[in-house]
Order: sequence, then structure tokens, then C-alpha cells
Amino acid sequence: MNTKEFKNGVLSATIGSLWWGVLGTYFFQYITFAGTLEVVVHRCIWTSFILLLTTALLKKWYLLKKILLNKKNFFVLFMTSFLIFGNWSTWIYAISTNRIIDASYGYFIFPILSVFFGYLFLNENLNKKRIFSILIVICSSTYLLFNLTSFPWVGVVVAVLWATYNLLRKLINVDTDIGLFIESLFILPVALIIFYFIAEKGLNDFSLSSPINMFWLFLAGPMTVIPLFLFIKGVEKCGLSASGMIFFITPTSQFLLGYFYYNEPFSTDKFISFILIWIAVLIYLRDLYENN
Repeated sequence: MNTKEFKNGVLSATIGSLWWGVLGTYFFQYITFAGTLEVVVHRCIWTSFILLLTTALLKKWYLLKKILLNKKNFFVLFMTSFLIFGNWSTWIYAISTNRIIDASYGYFIFPILSVFFGYLFLNENLNKKRIFSILIVICSSTYLLFNLTSFPWVGVVVAVLWATYNLLRKLINVDTDIGLFIESLFILPVALIIFYFIAEKGLNDFSLSSPINMFWLFLAGPMTVIPLFLFIKGVEKCGLSASGMIFFITPTSQFLLGYFYYNEPFSTDKFISFILIWIAVLIYLRDLYENN
């Protein structure tokens, strides 16, 4: 790997992470005027549409066919499609109900939870530092359980769904964009049925009478796909360890936006818990750096 390629990878992964953390948070919070359910529906519909276009432009139909003809790939992607639907729903619910800080908690602990899942289900080895970071996450979550009003359940749900999603995706070797395209196709019928009932009751914001709203909801597709492409391109060029460190830009940005821009409450209990999480993250990042 040459220096220029590595730097380009770092830049791409950084832009993708910032996009998720800043633009993504701001955009999806802005379009929650349409309600959580309709936003999730349009995210599914237009992500499918955008990935259909990219699959055609990049001439990846052969990959699509190859994946679909493999029973294991087909079954795993069917399962992960509902995990990603749940992840999107929980995240959009969080930002629509002023729980961005709680959701950022989930993305802070997600990589550490993924390491733990890898140990439990894939027999991956754990060193002392990773074991320690996992124990700190457990302590942080347990501490918050003593005060249920402060427990960031949306963050925990986001982390568990996303870590489980990544665990299952590790079982198969498919291109990220094609895999997401197939997942979006699985949940597309569900999204269309939900939108039909929303429209039938006249509760839809995506309507010809409001082309501006239609435009904003359509953008849910590009706003999902573009940062994904940027981050994956970064992973390809600078590696998993470097991109793993860079990813923490996302929850850090979400936390800062939630606290300073959206003025979300941040109790003493959450502050203590987040300090523990940040310690766990620093230990995890140090381990990634040393093993790069």
C-alpha cells in the first residue's frame, strides 16, 4: 500500500464518517417532519432506487445474480435486511425524539460489541485490552441501569442491531453495495405496503401537492448511499484498523450536535457513563493502532 493511496483512503473514510455524523444527523432530523415511519419507508425506497442505478452503471448484474443463486448468501441477506430496517427505524426515531446523544452512545459501543460478538460466535481471539474495553462497556451500561430514566435504550438497540448485522455479514463475502441493494429489495415490498396505508389515510408528506417535501424525502436515498460508498472506499484503501479509528468521528459528531446544537439534556449519570465509554474507546483504539 503506497502513501498516496493510504492518504486518499483516510480522506475518503473521514468524509464518509463526517457525512454520517454531521450531514446525516442534521438531514434526517430535518425531514422528521414526515414522521419516523414515512422517513424510514422513503429511505428504503430511494436507497433501492439509487443502488439500482449504481448497479446498472457499474455493470454489477453478474455479482447480483451470483449472490442470489447462493442459498447461504440469500438467507443471510434476508435476515440482515430486517436488521438494517430496525436499525434505520431506531436511529430515525432517536433523532426525531431528541435522543441523538443516546443514539451516539450506541455507535460508540458498537465496535466493541462487535469484537465481543466475534469472540462469542466466531471464536475470534481477545487480548487483554479488548477484554478490558468490553468490561468497561458492561460497567457503563450497568451503571445506567440503576437509573432507568437515563438508560439510553435507543443507543443499546442501535448497537445490538448493527453489531448483529455486521456479525451476519461476516458470514458471507459479498460487495457492500450489492449486499445493501439486495437487502433493500427484500424490505422494499414492506416499505411500499406501509406507504400505501399511510397514503390511504392521507397522512403522507410525499405528495404531488408538495414537490419540495417529495424532493427532501427522495434525498434519503443518496444520503444513505453516498457516505457508505465513501467509507467503504476508505476501508479498501487504508485498511480496517485505520478506518475503524476514523469511524469514531461519527458518534463524536452526533454527540456534539446533540449537546451543543440541539440542546439535548445530558445528566450527571450519562456524563459518568460516557466517560467510561470514552475510556473503553481509547483502549480499543490504542489496541487497533498497536495491531495495525
